[in-house]
Amino acid sequence: MKLRVVCIFGGDSVEHEISCISANQAMNALDKEKYEVFPIYISKEREMFYGDKLWNLKEFHDLNTLKANLNKVNLLKENSKNYIRFDNKKIFNKNKDLEFDLALIIMHGTNGEDGSIQGLLNMLDVPYTSSNLQSAAVSQDKVMMKQILQTEKINLVDWFWFYGFDFEANKSEYLQKAQEIGYPLIVKPANLGSSIGISIAHDEKEFIKAVNDCFVFDDKLLVEKLIKNLKEVNCSVLGNSRHQKISLIEEVIKNDEILSFKDKYAPKSGSKSKMAAKASKPTSSKGMASTSRIVPALITEKQQELVESMARSTFKVLDSSGVCRIDFIIDNDNGMVYVNEINTIPGSLANYLWQPLGIGFNDLLDELVAIALENKREEKRKVSSFDTNILANY
Repeated sequence: MKLRVVCIFGGDSVEHEISCISANQAMNALDKEKYEVFPIYISKEREMFYGDKLWNLKEFHDLNTLKANLNKVNLLKENSKNYIRFDNKKIFNKNKDLEFDLALIIMHGTNGEDGSIQGLLNMLDVPYTSSNLQSAAVSQDKVMMKQILQTEKINLVDWFWFYGFDFEANKSEYLQKAQEIGYPLIVKPANLGSSIGISIAHDEKEFIKAVNDCFVFDDKLLVEKLIKNLKEVNCSVLGNSRHQKISLIEEVIKNDEILSFKDKYAPKSGSKSKMAAKASKPTSSKGMASTSRIVPALITEKQQELVESMARSTFKVLDSSGVCRIDFIIDNDNGMVYVNEINTIPGSLANYLWQPLGIGFNDLLDELVAIALENKREEKRKVSSFDTNILANY
């Protein structure tokens, strides 16, 4: 009997379109002999839709037309089973509820990757393929993530953070902190991904502008020392708190001073740089899978060991699960390795880092399903409520 999987994607995040691309890749990679797949698209208005057109990315060229040709749905639990229920506001709606067993979450950024959708699935008692609510929430918030990693003495570049209203009230205090760390600095929103909202400040004037620009996206800001002569490398971790696998390490090629949204999702073709020439050729698929990269990264054996060790430690201390991508910075001047951030639902599910190890996208998805089911079995063994009712005689 096939496992019935809902693939949940979209959402009102600024990474909405990237989520749609990643989901399309995953749905097409799932083994149809093993799984019956139900695509669930969450619009930018936070409404859920279902329909066959969700399999074709060309249908997403006009989102309003797409939604008009889909069925509005909700997820619910009834008699200990989980269903996709069609909107009953349509008078002649004859669609029957669709029962499902597991959720494949492919949402990037806020209101998805940050624990929001995990909370809904927790309430429905649905197994899902990502980190749990708590892990997702602290991993999405770069400030909380760094505070936890710092407690565990995992290498981080010099940094500080603040709220927008605090900056307005005590601007001189934060300008002093910036001066103490030393320019150039990176200013980024605490809760976004895909390099959205990130700016570089080379002096005080640029710092103030970067902060004001950043407030468009988030009220909580993170400021980091920019390593001038750096190398950006990433690796993926697959597993849960009990067991982990480490992927190959990639070196990402950037065209700007930092790895930008454009570098990640719209890399230039025909680059004549020597590094780009050595990079893996972009595949026909889009998203992070098409980013220009060198695999494996051109780093020393010691740096490789450090990245792998720090990746495993970061994954475990944040209680991650499923497949994550952890991003690192290497200072070429002194060889130091720093954790930059973790992506609990990475673009393209980081499948391109596993393929050279003989783990195809379909194999990766099989492992994600197995981990989700294992996590749910472990959860069921814990006491979460009592059968007695103290209100019976109240």
